[in-house]
Amino acid sequence: AQTQTTGWLAANAQTRMDTLLAGNYSSTVLNGVLSPNDTLGRAIITSIKAAGKATPVMPVVTGQDSEAASIPLIMSGEQYSTINKDTTKLVAQAVAMVKELAAGKKATTNSDATDNGSVKVPTYYLPPELVTKDNAAKSYASNPTLLALVNK
Repeated sequence: AQTQTTGWLAANAQTRMDTLLAGNYSSTVLNGVLSPNDTLGRAIITSIKAAGKATPVMPVVTGQDSEAASIPLIMSGEQYSTINKDTTKLVAQAVAMVKELAAGKKATTNSDATDNGSVKVPTYYLPPELVTKDNAAKSYASNPTLLALVNK
């Protein structure tokens, strides 16, 4: 069975979801869809609505990447969640590591080095954050653009 969306394209995700709903869920309740990112999640939501599967309760649909277009859907309950990887924290950690290396020190890490096929790269993983309607304001407190969408 196919388990991916070709090219990660929204149109392909919507077509695939249309096919899955028609072939497997015509008389079955759809409880949720684990979407690999927000773009595909929005396409899946469009398909769910078109198939009449958004009632009586919208199925749980996830996403990832905290795309601005998904924030209103999360706040309205159409998309359950996204994943926020705060780029300000990513940049701050990368800069700190570069400064350590430039000073001739060993970079601070919190994991084994990642082998990229050429060298072992010092690795510091930052935790991703699950964002729902309930914690969106807190999660996006340092991002005025996304926070404005939460408070809209």
